[in-house]
Formats: sequence, C-alpha cells, structure tokens
Amino acid sequence: EPVQVRAAEGADVPELLDLVHAAYRGHGGWTTEADLIDGGRTDADELRALLPHLLVVEHDGALVGCCSLVPEEERASFGLFAVRPAQQGAGVGSALLQAAEERARELGLHEVEMTVVSVRTELLAYYARRGYLPTGETRPFPYGVERNGRPRRDDLAFAVLVKELS
Repeated sequence: EPVQVRAAEGADVPELLDLVHAAYRGHGGWTTEADLIDGGRTDADELRALLPHLLVVEHDGALVGCCSLVPEEERASFGLFAVRPAQQGAGVGSALLQAAEERARELGLHEVEMTVVSVRTELLAYYARRGYLPTGETRPFPYGVERNGRPRRDDLAFAVLVKELS
C-alpha cells in the first residue's frame, strides 16, 4: 500500500519523541548517531513548537516516520527526518522527502536546505543521490544544548546541503 503522509497533531508529540530517539539514538538502523552523540536529539517543547511544520507517516496505527519543513524567506528548511529502524528501506523516508519537497513547491519556494553532521559520509551520499548538494557552508554543532545530546567528540559540525526544486 502507498505510504500516507499527514500533518502532525498535538497528540502525536509523545510518540514523535520516541520515534526521533529510536532513529537518531537507537542502536538499529543506518541513521543512528549513537556512536557520535549520547543523550537526546530533541524534546517535547521543541516538537510542540515545530508542530505546524511536521509531517508524519503512520503504519498500522503507529508513527513510523517524520520530518519538519520550515518555510524561510526564500527556501524551506528540512529537518528532524526520522524513520523507525524497523521500517528503514521500505520507502517511508523517500515518501516523506518527496512530500516535503512538494509542500515547499506549494509554498512557492524553490530550494530546500538541510544540515547533516559533517562526518556522516553515508548520509551525505544518500542526500546527494537525491539532489541535495553541499554548499561548502558549515554551521557549528550546538555543544552544550542538552536537548540535542552530548557529543562524544569535539569536531562535530553541520554541512549545509541545498536542493534546487524544479
């Protein structure tokens, strides 16, 4: 059956928190950062603040994927991209990314920007295959921001990637 993407709702926040931590801090799936960062990835307050910009995928009554798409002046900022490890490779992520790009087009935006931890070469390659190319810009990792976790190394930064939407 096709993947159904919908807007997140307030009632989704507890399950969203679990989903994001499973994907980013769990020990299954290829998207985990558990070897790089301990602790959380986000918190309920941040998720509630992002609610108007969150898309989710449900399967059999459970949330299996999410992402945020925040419109900015000329481009949309894509983030908080998570797929439950057990569902990775089943098309959930591709459907979410496609839905986010479609939403950006609907908003009249021509670019989608994201940031990826710069040492995550397999993730950078994944996004490059989908048209997200490094701009050469980097942004600092939020060291000391507890809700974003406790890095295990001191050289983390974010690479900025942009895709031009046709």
